[in-house]
Amino acid sequence: MKPVKVGICGLGTVGGGTFNVLKRNAEEIARRAGRKIIVEEVGARDTNPDCDTKGTQITNDIFAVAKNPEIDVVVELIGGYDVAKELVLTAIEHGKHVVTANKALIAVHGNEIFEAAQKKNVMVAFEASVAGGIPIIKAIREGLSANKINWLAGIINGTGNFIMTEMRDKGRAFEDVLKEAQELGYAEADPTFDVEGIDAAHKLTILASLAFGVPLQFEKAFTEGISKITREDVQYAEELGYRIKHLGITRRSGNGVELRVHPTLIPESALIANVNGVMNAVLVDGDAVGQTMYYGAGAGAEPTASAVVADIVDVVRTLTADRDNRVPHLAFQPTELSDAPILPIEQTESAYYLRMNAQEKPGVLAKISSILGAQDINIEAIIQKETAEDQVPVIILTQSVLEQKVNDAIAQIEALDEINGSVTRIRAEHFDS
Repeated sequence: MKPVKVGICGLGTVGGGTFNVLKRNAEEIARRAGRKIIVEEVGARDTNPDCDTKGTQITNDIFAVAKNPEIDVVVELIGGYDVAKELVLTAIEHGKHVVTANKALIAVHGNEIFEAAQKKNVMVAFEASVAGGIPIIKAIREGLSANKINWLAGIINGTGNFIMTEMRDKGRAFEDVLKEAQELGYAEADPTFDVEGIDAAHKLTILASLAFGVPLQFEKAFTEGISKITREDVQYAEELGYRIKHLGITRRSGNGVELRVHPTLIPESALIANVNGVMNAVLVDGDAVGQTMYYGAGAGAEPTASAVVADIVDVVRTLTADRDNRVPHLAFQPTELSDAPILPIEQTESAYYLRMNAQEKPGVLAKISSILGAQDINIEAIIQKETAEDQVPVIILTQSVLEQKVNDAIAQIEALDEINGSVTRIRAEHFDS
């Protein structure tokens, strides 16, 4: 059959990895795809010393790649929002199929992009946008298509997981580990997207749409970072039998869909609690299959390239299929997307870890317990640390309760004369079926 010609836009870490995998495994990929896949042109501002591009057409005009009549599939690997969106829409307008690893692009502009692709009868594939080399999108969209997905939870940012692992294993402070993560290249000079949960929220937005058949709604995701987690919190969580992970969680409820990223206590025996370093994992609960977990490298040149090339192969396999027989972009047919609302964080339920500094006086615990009881908040466990100071740390683990009730209780506890400073609150999940 006639070879399929690919144009790669961006030759950085992922672009270079994609180019190399396509070249190194060309024969094996052709056997799987049913025809040869050729890199016809590369659009990049700079060359990549790790790529042997001899014999490949190179241009610094990425839009020339999108308009090249010889190219069948445009691979967008430049990242960012605005230019990437313009590039992808240009490629679609010129009848090109698109493969992208850009989670921000899909989370924020995906609805518009998929609508344009539907009109032009082309595909947009984005497996590499979530969890690097882990084929989680294909698993949800195809492998679990018989299931009603109840919830999913994921460690979907390697930088945050590296920081939390180092804090637990070595008792290090957040600032110290963050500096090392930057030196190792795990975190950017401006680490906001990673440590404040924005990167994870992009990915979770995509997973929620695939799991529940709702439009992409990144702007409604709740995000809370890990920058305020202390060594003491990590230690107290361990004493309670938990570990702290920075999780993305989405759950279907009778009122709508939860969409939240935040530090979370997980029982130390849970499999996902033992995912360490820069590795990623996604736990999915389906009504038929039960719980399944997907684990692997969430970033890196060739792990991510593995997902990009798999998408190219999928596109090639379905080039001759009409769009009604293709797997829908967001797993559900475009006309069947649900209007279930994204719930504000105040309307979600979980258990809570609460830490406060209390004056060492009789009756303080009774006052705290009375406030919690008035909000129907049951206490699971409590730790009161003895110190030589006139104030003591009090750590409380609650049972599952509505977040609004916890907010009201915290406000009342902080107003007590015997409480110094603010109450630290970390959500806790058990992920029961």
